[in-house]
Amino acid sequence: MKSRTGRQRRIVVMLSSLMICGALLAACQNGTEESQDPNGAGKTQQESDGTTVHFTEDKGTDGDNAGGDDTSSSGNSDEGTGSESDNGSAGEEQGSSDDGNGATAEDPLLEKRSISALQTTIDAQSVVTNAESMTVIVNKQRSLPEGYEPDDLVEPNVPFSFDEPHEKRHMRKEAAEALEKLFAGAKADGIELRAVSGYRSYQRQVSIYNNNVKTKGQEYTDRVSSVPGRSEHQTGLAIDVSSPSVGNVLEEVFGTSKEGQWLAEHAAEYGYVIRYLQGEEDTTGYVYEPWHIRYIGTDLALDVAKSGLTLEEYFDEANIKL
Repeated sequence: MKSRTGRQRRIVVMLSSLMICGALLAACQNGTEESQDPNGAGKTQQESDGTTVHFTEDKGTDGDNAGGDDTSSSGNSDEGTGSESDNGSAGEEQGSSDDGNGATAEDPLLEKRSISALQTTIDAQSVVTNAESMTVIVNKQRSLPEGYEPDDLVEPNVPFSFDEPHEKRHMRKEAAEALEKLFAGAKADGIELRAVSGYRSYQRQVSIYNNNVKTKGQEYTDRVSSVPGRSEHQTGLAIDVSSPSVGNVLEEVFGTSKEGQWLAEHAAEYGYVIRYLQGEEDTTGYVYEPWHIRYIGTDLALDVAKSGLTLEEYFDEANIKL
């Protein structure tokens, strides 16, 4: 009886040992599989009593680790392997960048206008402070510095209405080069133009102004002629243009000719604007002059032409929005 009981106890002990070994073996296999998990989400810990405890990290609803590595996440975003929400954010950032580039495309014009604003380019004596600028504004209220003369005057290679040497055959270099392109463009379109009068020195303006006052009276002279020192011709950036079709005269009839119409339509493409527009005498101070063109640069000229503003209005701080 005792021997049977002893055998039963040994069998129970052996079965228990086998069960414990089986449990330990299963735990080891599970630990190996979890250690091979690429996500590394499962962790195990062997307690002192032989029990294997499993730990599982929480995951977010989108399948990314809630406490994931910032560097890894950033790397995925850079390589374009992030989640859809990450891609959406990237798209929004790209859109913002594009919008910024669009705004930047307009910034240079606004910056040029701001730098050349009427209110910031004149001193207490009504003398301009940016005489050398391509955007200088000279009129009845704004004069050039005393003795001003451009130092880059050249003679443009275009046909003039006269042959003899004269200072009025000259312009500032940049404006002269643009005029050559304008005349070439006109010729290509079958338009024949003639340059009549470009740069005008202070001394010559004195002679012209005084002669006009003597022969035509003060009131008329002030509508068509500049007080010395306040003539755009002295800047070297303006020139009077006509055509043989109207006898090369500087009169309003030029504006109705095909040449005058071509000039009004295409001048801005070469950096020029019709300086004294029709119906704007109160703003510019001068009557309509379809023959008088002024160089300011192609980008600004195209914008001025599009706006329909005079240069006084275009460079007024009240009309410049930064």
